[in-house]
Amino acid sequence: MELIHSGKVRDVYADGDDLVLVATDRVSVYDVVLPTEVPDKGKILTRLSLWWFEQLADVVPNHVISATDVPAEFAGRALRVQRLTMLPVEWIARGYLTGLGLKQYQKDGRVSGVELPPGLVESDRLPEPIFTPTTKATEGHDEFITYDEMAAQIGADTAARLRETTLEVYRRGAALALDRGIIIADTKLEFGRAADGTLVLGDEVLTPDSSRFWPADEYAPGRTQNSLDKQFVRDWSATVDWDRTPPGPEIPEDIVEATRARYVEVYERLTGDRWTA
Repeated sequence: MELIHSGKVRDVYADGDDLVLVATDRVSVYDVVLPTEVPDKGKILTRLSLWWFEQLADVVPNHVISATDVPAEFAGRALRVQRLTMLPVEWIARGYLTGLGLKQYQKDGRVSGVELPPGLVESDRLPEPIFTPTTKATEGHDEFITYDEMAAQIGADTAARLRETTLEVYRRGAALALDRGIIIADTKLEFGRAADGTLVLGDEVLTPDSSRFWPADEYAPGRTQNSLDKQFVRDWSATVDWDRTPPGPEIPEDIVEATRARYVEVYERLTGDRWTA
């Protein structure tokens, strides 16, 4: 196999006509890879994505070819997947007002051009989920774009279809998770085109790296929620003397253990299975 891309979290290898996508234990915050890894993180992301791909198979096709036909050294953290031509958009669905969406709402009452009711507070549940795309930056940070800007870039038909698919993935996932005591506040998806032109869900889906998870029994609007996702590490990083440029700070052992525990908890509560590495 040939390593063709090393991202913040995933390494991508070419293997004939296929790709092998390897989820590492690396952690990135504010687009900076921190020097400390979280044990089993990549395996949890991989196994949880596989579980979600199965739950969502009737909504959208996904890129998975095999979870077992991978090199032994990557077992448990790698997927053999189709080669896709990825679309240059981050497909984001939001059901609650938080994060950068909250900041944009506080500025002008809108998120990615979607007008929201006045008077909303942090963590409020939105009247209905909204679609808020961003650019997929190769350097620097992703930026909010409006639906019309996205449609002009990728085509109206593709934009309309994938907006509805993104919202349906979110609605389906959020409903299932809520039944298991977890609120999915928002999520980010990635899509690409297969060789035959089919639109395919790629990368990961509804994981603690790509979504915000909150314990439903602790939820209260008007404040920051307890997170069961990567936001926990972001919040910790905001307490240290760091300017959000490389190199990032070492993560203390207690933060590493607490982060891993959150990822395991999400996996176990959602799937109903006990985590075993």
